[in-house]
Amino acid sequence: MSNEINPKKYSAPLTEGPSRAAARSYLRGVGFTKEDLHKPIIGVANTWTEIGPCNFHLRDVAAAVKQGIREAGGTPMEFNTVTISDGITMGTEGMKASLISREVIADSIELVARGNLFDGIVCIGGCDKNMPGTIMAMARLDIPGIMLYGGSIAPGQLKQPDGSSKDITILNVFEAIGSHAAGKINDDELEAVEAAACPGPGACGGQFTANTMAMAGEFLGISPMLLSGVPAMAAGKADASREAGRMIMDLARRDIRPSKILTKTALENAIVAVCASGGSTNAVLHLIAIASELGLELTMDDFDRISEHTPFICDLSPGGKYVARDYQDAGGSRLLAKRLLEAGLIKGDQITVSGKTLAEEAALAVETPGQPVIHTFDKPLKATGGLVILKGNLAPEGCVIKVAGHERLYHQGPARVFDSEDLCFHAIQEGKINPSDVLVIRYEGPRGGPGMREMLAVTAAIKGIPELSETVALLTDGRFSGATRGLMAGHVAPEAQLGGPIAAVHEGDTVTFDIPNRELRLEVPAEEIAKRLATWKAPEPRYKRGVFAKYANSVSSASLGAVTT
Repeated sequence: MSNEINPKKYSAPLTEGPSRAAARSYLRGVGFTKEDLHKPIIGVANTWTEIGPCNFHLRDVAAAVKQGIREAGGTPMEFNTVTISDGITMGTEGMKASLISREVIADSIELVARGNLFDGIVCIGGCDKNMPGTIMAMARLDIPGIMLYGGSIAPGQLKQPDGSSKDITILNVFEAIGSHAAGKINDDELEAVEAAACPGPGACGGQFTANTMAMAGEFLGISPMLLSGVPAMAAGKADASREAGRMIMDLARRDIRPSKILTKTALENAIVAVCASGGSTNAVLHLIAIASELGLELTMDDFDRISEHTPFICDLSPGGKYVARDYQDAGGSRLLAKRLLEAGLIKGDQITVSGKTLAEEAALAVETPGQPVIHTFDKPLKATGGLVILKGNLAPEGCVIKVAGHERLYHQGPARVFDSEDLCFHAIQEGKINPSDVLVIRYEGPRGGPGMREMLAVTAAIKGIPELSETVALLTDGRFSGATRGLMAGHVAPEAQLGGPIAAVHEGDTVTFDIPNRELRLEVPAEEIAKRLATWKAPEPRYKRGVFAKYANSVSSASLGAVTT
């Protein structure tokens, strides 16, 4: 091809010439041949772990990717980075490590890639923070790169009294915990849900954060559309992964780098897709962080603006009926892109890692006849998107609510104030929460937590108690899982640790959620809020040394993506 460049332009100083004999000797010692080392070197960043199903199968995915790289004339070099399972750590101190791991993943991939002068990189992610972390690293490196999703888990099968089976996900387990605490189900019923929910490897099946960010990667153009969405244990997963390996070599030969793909248009296309699909609130945090790495301006207000004009058309859990496998089977992201392009909601001229534009990818969409997952715009699930941004005197910098899956647009009630997630969870389990209460969980922000842990244990426990499910609201300077549903405001900024107004809330104060007017209000006079904050003192940091302390000392506000500087 006339537009090809030397695909070994980055690694040549590491492997070429007599002066590099020592480097080649080391590499030959682990099995690379003379011929291997004169080919383009492609890093394969793997987030494999045996701790949890999301990433457990990624060695197999990596093996197929490497095969595809070799077939296309490159030499793959695989390395590992860390991962934290949100689901396993949820509700514990360990959950604080999750968001921090996004930065460690990005830093570690950057270090290995810069240290080894790769000509390109394939980053394989399988869980919530893996994928944004890998994209952030590729944005920094700006070498040809692909983010490949490990794929979603199959739905679990829960046997029903009539002998039939019901599809369930991990969300059902978290909600069953609340039902069990309320005495609605017994030990055996809880055990049955626990045993059935995760039938094998793969990331959480609903449109939770993992699948939201995988889909966002496709609309950003940094993940191969449709290939990335193949479920973890599907028969075609190995073939899709090999194709991604061949694809990175084409990108290297044509010098198509993340800076050519990850544009402001691409970011806005991804936001549209998140809003249309009822995606996770974490997408706000992660897409702003990715924009920050690219030096592009993206704010919480952009999400509200886009969501307001984007109908919600994907019937996906947690707000809807179906899971990621059903979305892929219906036609996947190509079909959603086709719908969005026809409606004029996204722009199709951006290039993607396949070498095709987004419009060209959408033109390849194959819709399964009669599929019930991806609706048309004449029959949307809701007229506007799944995310809204509130401001007001409780969240001057903003907070985010997912409105997909519930109908309440206004709530007013007494504040029940908790200075940690744990204290709130215990209050729910002990039956101390009343209908109409507004649960305020603070000192769980990026700096205060530190790490801004998710609150799924709390929100699912509430949803598992019928008398609270549709009557309680919650706000926090922490985050929510993509599996969260209900009237829940997260990312409240400024956070309590920095003296944000959330630190001034007292037990029994009236709090108002006013979604039509985009306000989260503390019904206390401004002078009283100022008086309270004037006497407020920041708590001592929970960690004085180590990675948690380093993170707390360098992390930005959630409104800026909670990035480290």
